[in-house]
Amino acid sequence: MCLKQPILAALLVWGSVAPLHAAEKVLNVSFPAPETGFDPAKVSDMYSAAVIEHIYDPLLTFDYLARPVKVIPNVAAAMPEVSPDGLTYTFRLKKGIYFAPDPAFKGKKRELTAADYAYSIKRLLDPAVASPLSDAFSGKFVGLDALVKKAGKGGLDYDAPVEGIRALDRYTLRLKLTAPLPALKYMLAASWVEAQAREAVEAYGSNTNAHPVGTGPYMLKSWQPGNHITLVRNPHFRKETFRYQPGANPVDQRVAREMNGKRYPQIDRIEIDVIEEEQPTWLAFKSGELDYTGIPQPLIRQVLRLDRDNPWRAELKAEMRDKGVTLQRELGEEVTFYSFNMKDSVLGGYGKDRIALRRAIAMSFNMGETIRDIRRGQAVPVQYLVPPNVAGHNPDFRGAFPYNPPLANALLDQAGYRRGADGYRVQPDGKPLVVDFVSGPSAIDKQWNEYWQKAFDGIHVQVNFRTMQWNEQVKAQRDCKYGMVGGAWSADYPDGDNFMQLLYGPNAGGNNAACYQSARFDKLYDQAKNLSDGPARQRLYDQMNKIVMADTPWVFGDIRFSNMLYQPWVKGAKLHPNFNATWRFLDVGKKP
Repeated sequence: MCLKQPILAALLVWGSVAPLHAAEKVLNVSFPAPETGFDPAKVSDMYSAAVIEHIYDPLLTFDYLARPVKVIPNVAAAMPEVSPDGLTYTFRLKKGIYFAPDPAFKGKKRELTAADYAYSIKRLLDPAVASPLSDAFSGKFVGLDALVKKAGKGGLDYDAPVEGIRALDRYTLRLKLTAPLPALKYMLAASWVEAQAREAVEAYGSNTNAHPVGTGPYMLKSWQPGNHITLVRNPHFRKETFRYQPGANPVDQRVAREMNGKRYPQIDRIEIDVIEEEQPTWLAFKSGELDYTGIPQPLIRQVLRLDRDNPWRAELKAEMRDKGVTLQRELGEEVTFYSFNMKDSVLGGYGKDRIALRRAIAMSFNMGETIRDIRRGQAVPVQYLVPPNVAGHNPDFRGAFPYNPPLANALLDQAGYRRGADGYRVQPDGKPLVVDFVSGPSAIDKQWNEYWQKAFDGIHVQVNFRTMQWNEQVKAQRDCKYGMVGGAWSADYPDGDNFMQLLYGPNAGGNNAACYQSARFDKLYDQAKNLSDGPARQRLYDQMNKIVMADTPWVFGDIRFSNMLYQPWVKGAKLHPNFNATWRFLDVGKKP
């Protein structure tokens, strides 16, 4: 459940700004895995989304300080007008918002309009774009699916009128839904619906991932894929200042002291390095080359003083405190899991033998051991598809199969997975049984593989670890061409729908990486998506979790504590559960 704290309004004020600072302010950060591109309609990984959040603008956004998280206007002048039946949303945009300068505009200063959002929403469902986010909006807007069906693979007719998505005038957007969608305001605040200019998209054609053009505070200066990204200020960005209104929370009061009255954003340039290994990332932070970082798991006990009896309690050791480093820590709004490809010839399917195999694999893995040894106690087990602090979580549900190798072996014996002469099991029809396990190339990936090898050895099943880079893993999941793969999902918005949709059948090949298809689950999801958080929806969620336990498309993983360290010169820092990155809210003082 959400912790009840005062709702704190974080306001960015339209109007006068503080004078520009003389010295350029540079923020140095890193990604632990490669990005895939910066076209909001073409990518869905969190590293790309972190950059996209800084280049583009959604209609709404999340309050930086408020907990529970609160949706506030961004480029909309106010929260939308919603019809009594919950089907029609009317947004009125602020005037005088401009896209970053780009050759696509032929030297003209291009203003943001309601038509840009209408175009961008339609583009998410364009068959020619093949957006991984299309499943989130399919069937939602009146008339859009008919236009998509008519388009086929030849591309959408963007000039054709759609009743559900209309720019009523230059600054007014009206959205008409096919059914109530309580999560819509959250979806429009996440990094999913960003305003794109049609002429810019058409100018760059198939290369839009490398040429993002938005109205956000930053623009892409350079990109070396999988290596380095540089963002610089958008010179056409609107004039705003920080003016937070904090309550009693000490962190919020500090942020207000550090940032109020300053121009938004404060950082002039953001330098992003892709550093996949933990040790060089840590050394870069210690030397001051990175302005903040997460604590590498192997070093948790060296940096934090932990309470062995309570994983929720930890504090920074004196060595770091004496250097002025600060810690921010919270349990993530996330779940980690291992997906079984339900279309795989070995692991997939819904027969009793395949369910037994997946369940035995789940029971063979000692999650408590990996939380202790790899996470260093900085995680808790996943027990429900919706994590704590997100609307729809049930703290009393226990959905993870307990670690029990003897029972796992007995289950495989009963299901006909006999052991051959070499000691390894074969399939019930006598064919070889080898699990295809997709994994990353990093040292931490290899450490996880050691524990999984131990698990498979315990049930006498052969496993083949197939190493792939992150972008290759994403493609394999989209194509449903793998056996098992690890994954994580952080909340785009703090509502259970964002997690339950991960196993919705129509999302297979998209956010449903398990390619899971269950008519029972889908029927309940279709009912739940139109309900607000409450007892009726919770009952549906509980039933859906029971169906997932029965079919076992996932091995439930853990939920990690986020332990972020900030250099003493970083100002305005506060962890946010729904932003992929918070660079635009930060400031940097003079570095040694």
